[in-house]
Amino acid sequence: MAERTILVLGASGLIGRFVTDDLRARGFRVVGVARSLSPAQRTNALDIELPILSLDGAALTRLLQERAVDVVVNCLGVLQDGPGSDTNAVHRDFVARLLKAIGDTGRASRLVHISIPGAAEADRTAFATTKREAERLITASGIPYAILRPGFVVAPSAYGGSAMLRALAAFPVDLPDKEMATPFQPVAVEDIAATIAWLAARDIEDDSVGAVSWDLMQAEPVTMSGLIEHFRAALGTAGWRRIAMPSFMLDLGAKTGDLANMLGWMPPMRSTAIAELRRGVTGDPSAWAAATGITPKTLTDAIGRHPATIQDKWFARLFLIKALIFASLVAFWLVSGFIALFVSYRAAAGILTAHNFPPALVDPVTIGTSLMDMSIGVLIAFRRTAAIGLVAGMVASLGYMFGAAILTPDLWIEPLGALVKTGPAIVLMLVALLMLDNR
Repeated sequence: MAERTILVLGASGLIGRFVTDDLRARGFRVVGVARSLSPAQRTNALDIELPILSLDGAALTRLLQERAVDVVVNCLGVLQDGPGSDTNAVHRDFVARLLKAIGDTGRASRLVHISIPGAAEADRTAFATTKREAERLITASGIPYAILRPGFVVAPSAYGGSAMLRALAAFPVDLPDKEMATPFQPVAVEDIAATIAWLAARDIEDDSVGAVSWDLMQAEPVTMSGLIEHFRAALGTAGWRRIAMPSFMLDLGAKTGDLANMLGWMPPMRSTAIAELRRGVTGDPSAWAAATGITPKTLTDAIGRHPATIQDKWFARLFLIKALIFASLVAFWLVSGFIALFVSYRAAAGILTAHNFPPALVDPVTIGTSLMDMSIGVLIAFRRTAAIGLVAGMVASLGYMFGAAILTPDLWIEPLGALVKTGPAIVLMLVALLMLDNR
């Protein structure tokens, strides 16, 4: 088993990271590939950062040959189109190049592909249709393959939909009744990793697993409500009275998430996520269980039989608040700069004039600081530049405070306490900076 080399694509993601670490613990030689790895994930010399989606067929072939890969595990996927995310490019075009590369190596290799459950006739989103197109390419390729269709994945870490359910469990709010009744068959990420390990240990010429498509999930039907209740039990919020949000609020949240998606953020509540949620997560795991002998973990075992730790509680409580923090900071900087420049320009300039500021500098400073404020708001709004914007906001705020202490010290005792309130704003920006990571 130790000589088998497995290439995991998407080794920084929820499934990919767990699978990479789990397979190594089982004795496999695992090469993890991701576009970017967090500092905490750069602990193994075999893990490499690579713009995998931009590699052509020849480059993919070289990668497979140089690493002498026996099994390729494709965990790559994006939920929705947006800046840097293209469902066609990731789910269909890349898979087509990968299949050709595997065939061109001249080496017998198996592809394990992570897809989605459900009937193809129910596919409505670009996410689902492109995932299904990839399946068709794989089944027609002639190479040994296993298409795994996990249910709702429950893992020790949280990302995307699993993070959102934890957050819902921490608050006295429910999704609309219709969505709460949606069937949602879960699967423990440990069962996904165990399945991949079982496949990797099989001989490449074993016809019984040469072309398989399995649903990986618990056989017992579970609803969204039942799934969240298990998280509530762990968080200690099971006895709370809750208010079901109206459907229009869920749709409004999805549209707001779509806007954030265009700015480079990847919130779990987007149009595609809500459409897939309403579709439900169902399948038949009997073929998988019969072939592998794996007994799916119960939901209680997957989530854990012990009460949630303090870090679990903090994450669940702060996950949805994170969006509110960033939105409020963007509004704060944009609106404050806009008001000073367009609504109350004379009043803003008058503060400097009243404190004997050099007349020639009043207008340039007023205009410059207003434009700077709005620029900070724009920087924070975009995911790629948010860290820069937050640091700039803290520096600018400290500059305002020290500048006022020197030039206009009486503003510190102004009745509304404008400068005094700058301190908490700096703290909030520091909190936002510390919460910026997604993984």
